[in-house]
Amino acid sequence: MKSTVLFRRAFAALALLACATVLAQPFPSKPMKIIVPFPPGAATDLLARTVAQKMTEAWGQAVVVENKAGATGTIGSQFVMNSPADGYTLLMATTSTHGIAPNLYRKPPYDPLTDFQTVSLVGWAPNVLAVHPSVPANSVKELIALAKAQPGKLTFASSGPGSSIHLAGELFKSMAGVEMLHVPYKGAAPALMDVMGGQVTLIFDTVAQALPQIKAGKVRALAVTTSRRVSVLPDVPTVAEAGLPGYEMAAWIGLMAPKGTPKEVVDRIQGEVAKIIKDPGVREKMTTAGVELAGTTADEFHRILAAEVPKYAKVMKEAGMKPE
Repeated sequence: MKSTVLFRRAFAALALLACATVLAQPFPSKPMKIIVPFPPGAATDLLARTVAQKMTEAWGQAVVVENKAGATGTIGSQFVMNSPADGYTLLMATTSTHGIAPNLYRKPPYDPLTDFQTVSLVGWAPNVLAVHPSVPANSVKELIALAKAQPGKLTFASSGPGSSIHLAGELFKSMAGVEMLHVPYKGAAPALMDVMGGQVTLIFDTVAQALPQIKAGKVRALAVTTSRRVSVLPDVPTVAEAGLPGYEMAAWIGLMAPKGTPKEVVDRIQGEVAKIIKDPGVREKMTTAGVELAGTTADEFHRILAAEVPKYAKVMKEAGMKPE
């Protein structure tokens, strides 16, 4: 009996020693990964790979990016939610995964506010209202007037129901008091292609994707959807400036960790992100790609997130979208 008690005490002591040893190791002491819940190539993926490269250089530990796409980003998000809360598996979350997706389901796969630990808002991916060059409207005011004169005739493309591109259009319709027909596609690329071809009137696409076509004159930019102008399109006004006061819709991109990740680990990662986004080379690279870098504390990011979830719920309700 006594030997069993001694054995248990010895085992417990060894377990505590092992935990203490792990905690005593500087973070990071092994390779890390950043999960991107979308396919490679888009702004989220580019930003994640840029951050991962800089972290690898700074810490001397490999930080790799893994793409786990599907279900509006919820598959990759759930993977991170269920990962160990040690900071070695992070999520590059977006408006779609944590602002919109939870409102798409009657039984959401996760709670965006309580099932994750915010680390830092890394950047914004602004949208731009772009029309086919043949559209007889050179401003937001003229577009609204055209839509009111022809109710339901104008069409707007999106990357799919419930996407940030779709909801940017729905918010515009609601605030402007106009009717436009939503034309969903399986991805932003084919949606923009049909706007360029004149099959669809307009799109609220990301600046990152639309910029080359705007410069080539294949679509015409009327306004950006952010609260302030975008550096790569300095002459393009905001929607609010151009005739729809109060309008704002911008997709954010930020790092999250599993719930319960130690504060010191979160602070370590957040501190490194703050350094990365100040790097001139990183800023130039992301600005050229149409991404506006941000950088916040974990608490600031959480406050932003807390405002985003009900905001999109309201837009979706007004658009008549019901959870599945």
